[in-house]
Amino acid sequence: MGSIYRAVDITTGQEVAVKIPDPTMIGDPAQYERFQRELEVMKTLRHPAIQHGVASGQFNRMPFLVTELVDGISMRAWVQQHAPVPPDEAVVLIRKIADAIAYCHENNVIHRDLKPENILITPEGQPVIIDFGLALTKSAHRVTYANLSSAAGTPEYMAPEQVEGQRGDQRTDLYALGIMFYELLNGKPPFTGDTPFATMAQHTQAPLPRLDRVRPEVSPQLAAIVAKCLQRNPDDRYADMRAFIAALDAPETADLSILEKGTGAATIVPFWRRQRFVTIGTVALIVLAVVVLAFASQALRAR
Repeated sequence: MGSIYRAVDITTGQEVAVKIPDPTMIGDPAQYERFQRELEVMKTLRHPAIQHGVASGQFNRMPFLVTELVDGISMRAWVQQHAPVPPDEAVVLIRKIADAIAYCHENNVIHRDLKPENILITPEGQPVIIDFGLALTKSAHRVTYANLSSAAGTPEYMAPEQVEGQRGDQRTDLYALGIMFYELLNGKPPFTGDTPFATMAQHTQAPLPRLDRVRPEVSPQLAAIVAKCLQRNPDDRYADMRAFIAALDAPETADLSILEKGTGAATIVPFWRRQRFVTIGTVALIVLAVVVLAFASQALRAR
């Protein structure tokens, strides 16, 4: 999406990070919208587990974003080094992330692209959430990104409703956090495939492997909490992130019957939302437009 530089704020002497978009994205309205959305969100959120926005502006018509400089490594690298993580340690980390996302939701921001690549872990073990380019806010309108499907998100962490092309809500972030929780405890996410579309299909069709069986050190109570986050029907998940945090704080209250029920019935994606139909439909519309223009051109010449 762009380049990030370590810099010094000459007014304060503080080290900061400066994010500049790739020049090619300025000509793409959707990509530019993503950068502008990140500017909007970063300037409004203030939480220890969210990267702070310091300033934004333009130089020679090129927008830039200045943020705090986080001394940490990608959670992806951290997971590769440490996972599977002992349950108690995983709960502490996930709870910190959940608290930050709950704060986002309370400020009308839905992240929609939670994944280890978008979280930094400091040497003190503090997670810091970054990259709000796909965030949904009150003022955000829907955009489609070049070279991407109409569904927003990353295949391994996409909720079933995102796979179906819906915008999602706070329960969508809860699902992604549940996938990350599962990955921390198991060493790998529950759903993977050979292609992005195969992975996305797993979220809507495949059964969830019981976490307490693939990892016996995970208690049935904790496995049930994770399973509730990963229900296919958003209404069957925790109502919000605060309810999830409350469950983490009182695991003995977890409903173990959910482990036998699984994640719910497979989702049937309507044919008009399937990628093949979307692709064929788009091509057909382009061909139709070309034919109409050709006939219109001939009609004008005939006059």
